[in-house]
Amino acid sequence: MAIPDLDDLIAEVDRTCVTAHRPGGGQEQPDWLALLTTAAGLAGQLQALADDLVEDYVEHCRMHGVSWTDIGAALGVTRQAVQQRFHAPHKRYGPETMSEDLRRAMTQVKEAAVSHRNNYIGTEHLLWGLTAEANSATRLLEAAGVSPDTVHRTVAGRLSRGASQAAERIAWTPYSRKAIALAEVRSEQQGSAHIDCADLLIGLAGVGRGVAATVLAEAGFAPPAAEGLSPAAEGLSPAVEGLSPAAGA
Repeated sequence: MAIPDLDDLIAEVDRTCVTAHRPGGGQEQPDWLALLTTAAGLAGQLQALADDLVEDYVEHCRMHGVSWTDIGAALGVTRQAVQQRFHAPHKRYGPETMSEDLRRAMTQVKEAAVSHRNNYIGTEHLLWGLTAEANSATRLLEAAGVSPDTVHRTVAGRLSRGASQAAERIAWTPYSRKAIALAEVRSEQQGSAHIDCADLLIGLAGVGRGVAATVLAEAGFAPPAAEGLSPAAEGLSPAVEGLSPAAGA
């Protein structure tokens, strides 16, 4: 994967800032403030991606017993600094918080990760598991005019084969954790005591980033319910029992 260099990023800012160059306006100079605003937005997106990437591997290190001191050393900061940044309590989502259908789907999710030798649960694994058999998520897709089988086949093509050994506990990626947090918000809004498959599907769409969100958007799935769930609204960093570390680990 080629990482974009500065010239690529400058070109992207110039291309996407629609107000910087107004034809016929008699401008001798572009609107530099508009370009600066666009550049700051792009930098923010890149920083968010970078933060998510580091957070994912901190999660793996903690799960496998690496000390905060060693993690801090790897990141070039003190133990206290790295704990302050990453040591948010992780909420557990055990089987008792899920509907029977979602518990069955989670079995499929983990099987997808293990069979592809992946050491993480990504949004692609979640979407694959949700569409493996009929449930409220597949019914929601059908109601939106989207074929669950097509989504299942499409996301199967996005599952990449890794080189990890099968693990008893597999960490969720930041986007996956945001999706389950959004799912919980929706289940509470619906007055349900359990998170269901449809809730998690809406959560995956609501995250707006990651493989699952891309596959759903390409399939034309954009339910109104997803629009009211913003990943920035929670500030949560949950974990799922049996697949990621215990709270405060």
